[in-house]
Amino acid sequence: MIAVAVSISSAAGPTVASAILAVASWPWLFAIDVPIGLVTLGLSLRLLPYTPHRFDLMSALLSGVASALLIRGITGIGHGQGVPVIVIELSGAMLAGYLLVRRQAALSLPLLPVDLFRRPVFALSVTTSVCTFVALGVVFVTLPVYFQYVLGRSQVETGLLMTPWPATVALVAPFAGRLADRYPAGILCGIGLAVLTSGFVLLAALPAQPHPADIVWRMMICGFGFGFFGSPNNRAIITSAPRERSGGAGAIQSTARLLGQTVGAALVALIFGFAGPSGGTGPTVAILLAAGFAALAAVLSVLRMFNFVRFSRAPRRASPAAREEQPRAAGK
Repeated sequence: MIAVAVSISSAAGPTVASAILAVASWPWLFAIDVPIGLVTLGLSLRLLPYTPHRFDLMSALLSGVASALLIRGITGIGHGQGVPVIVIELSGAMLAGYLLVRRQAALSLPLLPVDLFRRPVFALSVTTSVCTFVALGVVFVTLPVYFQYVLGRSQVETGLLMTPWPATVALVAPFAGRLADRYPAGILCGIGLAVLTSGFVLLAALPAQPHPADIVWRMMICGFGFGFFGSPNNRAIITSAPRERSGGAGAIQSTARLLGQTVGAALVALIFGFAGPSGGTGPTVAILLAAGFAALAAVLSVLRMFNFVRFSRAPRRASPAAREEQPRAAGK
């Protein structure tokens, strides 16, 4: 259900953007989000359940600092930033990340339940997710540049050419979700990621003046592959954690997605800084890099199928969060 909602929204986004650009200038792409955001905020306050837990401001700050410095360091390399500054930024990211992990391990209700990574299937599923969304972050930033500045498509055409991917995901995701109830996620995700890798390679091999149909069917292949990845992998992340820790598993799932997408976008800035966004090899190199991350994710997904990857065995030493949840689960 979530995959379908996300896919339909993603499919509508480029199409709506194309319609806006056909009658207005680019600032309206941002202005249109203001009323949508206000409506969403109002619905959230009215419909979402209240959570009595205290917000962990320090952990949120450490998470934000680690992410910001990591992205800044990566993009700084491509933008010719000084080496000492880059070293300071990346070192600061590592330090903030280390302090964040240390803090989470000592909390009874951690912002990020890092103790769940002791479960091999959970750790592999999250790592697969990060690699996949790095690939998506690279491609979703690169393709508009590729379509407009290399292939010479208009902004409206670019928006329409981006739509077949999420539209295909919306069609495939319910079917993949049903299959995930019957077959292992390692197999389904491995097949989907292999197809996604093939789609990226086909996009990188587009001719100099492709027909729109040549782009559309390649985008549909990418959508088909990702559609077979999303629902089964999400299910694997949630079910590989204890039922009472599903909320924490969902937090890791969202963090993995956003971290992967952000790192992917930063890698595009790095590649374009060296190879150039247009007229050079930058877009092709970026798409091939995405293919490499997708292939790595496929390998990690298949590793979940081996006998040594089992999550039925609980970790020897439970974290404070796990120890607190055990009496609650027993009471239930």
